[in-house]
Amino acid sequence: MNKRILLIEDNEQNSYLASFLLQARGWEMVHAEDGPSGIALASQTDPVLVLLDIQLPGMDGYAVARALRQDPRLAAIPIVAVTSYAMPGDRERCMEAGCNGYIEKPIDPGTFAAEVERFVRGAP
Repeated sequence: MNKRILLIEDNEQNSYLASFLLQARGWEMVHAEDGPSGIALASQTDPVLVLLDIQLPGMDGYAVARALRQDPRLAAIPIVAVTSYAMPGDRERCMEAGCNGYIEKPIDPGTFAAEVERFVRGAP
């Protein structure tokens, strides 16, 4: 089974924590710090899931999600927004852009990996 997760996150501490928690459960992490490189990595690395920060430099996560959904090779990959945007309507905006799920920051280290795994088809 492919165990690769793409994390598109520009904050080094957030990236480290998410990667640490998921690698501890056997996931292989691929990381991009901005939208364009995340889109490129998605097509190069064939991830089973994309974890997407919404507040990214240059190209926001909404635009990244829409771009991934427009690529026929990437359209079926689940996208989970991991964001500090927690105002009314933010979850809906993420879903409208093409995300399958939404996890608020700061993430809870005790539940984060299990929350993420709910979106991976065939995950234990």
